[in-house]
Amino acid sequence: LPPLLFPTYFHCHTFYIAYTKKYWADLAWMLTFYIRFFYTYGSLLETKSLLAYYFIFRMLESSWFVWVSQMNHIPMDIDYDKNLDWVSTQLLATCNVEQSLFNDWFTGHLNFQIEHHLFPTMPRHNYCKVAPLVKSLCAKHGLEYQCKPLLTAFADIVQ
Repeated sequence: LPPLLFPTYFHCHTFYIAYTKKYWADLAWMLTFYIRFFYTYGSLLETKSLLAYYFIFRMLESSWFVWVSQMNHIPMDIDYDKNLDWVSTQLLATCNVEQSLFNDWFTGHLNFQIEHHLFPTMPRHNYCKVAPLVKSLCAKHGLEYQCKPLLTAFADIVQ
């Protein structure tokens, strides 16, 4: 699948899943986004420009998502199941990016990827509050807790 088509495919597939699984509330919320988007911007732009704006925005969003998610996963030693416990597996598969106002904003608090994997339903803005507890748990059990600067994390993707 060519990368530039991924945003289109993703949205079509999301609608398909919501429809076939009969997730009517989700489908309604998704439709309200498009109604609001086209209603808001439709009076400002011609249809062709509006669609171009939408797809450029989605391509930028996709690129951002790939960089943010991959800097926490690609450089890690992810291998077949080594019969490790769940926490150890999460720590081997992910790393964090140092906390700063910019990093928190740029990644949407997903610079705390370890905490995100351990507590996937926790609101992201709370990850920084549990990070010290996770670090102390790792130290207590001799588990490595990896955290790196943003530019190092970016460089690790392309190595």
